Amino acid sequence: MFSGLALVFLAFSPIMSCSDSGGGNGTPTDEVLPVLSVLDATTARGKTASSLRFYVSIDKAWPKPVSVNYTLVNGSAISPRDFATQTGTATIPANQLSTNIEVTIQGDEADLRQPNLEFTVSLSNPNQCTLAKTSAKGFILTEDGTNLATDTAGYRTPTSYPGYALAWSDEFSGNSLDLNVWTPEIGNGTGGWGNNELEYYTNSTKNVFLSNGNLIIEARKEAIGGFNYSSARLITRAKKEFTFGRIDIRAKLPVAKGLWPALWMLGSNFASAGWPACGEIDIMELVGSSPNRVTGSVHWKSVGSITSPKNNNITLPSGDFSQKFHVFSLIWEKDKLRFYMDDNLYFTFVKEDLGAANYPFNDPFFFIFNVAVGGNWPGPPDDNTPFPQRMFVDYVRVFQ
Repeated sequence: MFSGLALVFLAFSPIMSCSDSGGGNGTPTDEVLPVLSVLDATTARGKTASSLRFYVSIDKAWPKPVSVNYTLVNGSAISPRDFATQTGTATIPANQLSTNIEVTIQGDEADLRQPNLEFTVSLSNPNQCTLAKTSAKGFILTEDGTNLATDTAGYRTPTSYPGYALAWSDEFSGNSLDLNVWTPEIGNGTGGWGNNELEYYTNSTKNVFLSNGNLIIEARKEAIGGFNYSSARLITRAKKEFTFGRIDIRAKLPVAKGLWPALWMLGSNFASAGWPACGEIDIMELVGSSPNRVTGSVHWKSVGSITSPKNNNITLPSGDFSQKFHVFSLIWEKDKLRFYMDDNLYFTFVKEDLGAANYPFNDPFFFIFNVAVGGNWPGPPDDNTPFPQRMFVDYVRVFQ
């Protein structure tokens, strides 16, 4: 009988051992450790310090605390300039599923607009778990800052001329766009304003803002309103309209393929007469694939056809229009328009050029400033077109 009992004991002994705790640490030896994950995190930078929270989780509850060490690693975001230096251990308590890693993001009182910044949370030494991945990215959004400086070098024109008085100007020296003067148009118009443009125009400070004495119109590559690009288009219709005088606009232009910046005017009877009967005066247009050339144009409704544009170009002897500011001017008289770049006359248009067609250019016109993306004339951007793209306008002045 003793031998039989011994055999029974020996037969059951291994089974009891398998159900016991492995190594005395409370981890069942026949279960798979939970998998720990950490998610990327994003926050917009403010003027004061804030917190960025990384979410750390496991795929199932566990009877023991789960932990992992972490270290913050510089990327385009640099510690301690952009985020506080920090190392530590993230612990998920027993029978719970998640915890957080809190990182202090430094504030930027200057609110600089710059490319978004990133850094890495690196994980190591997992305890009571395995790692789904060993790092996550922290993104600091700085692309919407309102402070953007640019080199102010380039051509300038005076604030007065003999025989003229300053009728109106916008020096863009304030903190925000003057909505008593400018109206941001929204959307893509009808068929990209008739040009098959690819952008969606907004009134967001992402796309139009004032900084350091400049109006800035910024085109971005982003999905919005069913389109893949955003930008801004400003008009002065019913707010600032003019007939005759000298107009000076000092600007620095985006020049990449698929970009189409323009400083132009439409007849104030646009709503009733329609285009092109209202008349169009393009003080400056640039097609991004020709970065050293701008065009001055006029459009009108000719007899027997829709429109008969006439234009001419001027080309820089060196460099392109993104490198320095230039002044685009129109001297507008009865029955005559003259177009200048840096006080160099390059295009003259007179009433006789219309023949029998109605001449609309002795009537009031309003301003339009915009940066189009794509369209019939420039064609679409390609993979080599960088974004964002910006037009800087230092001033617009009307002398009469």
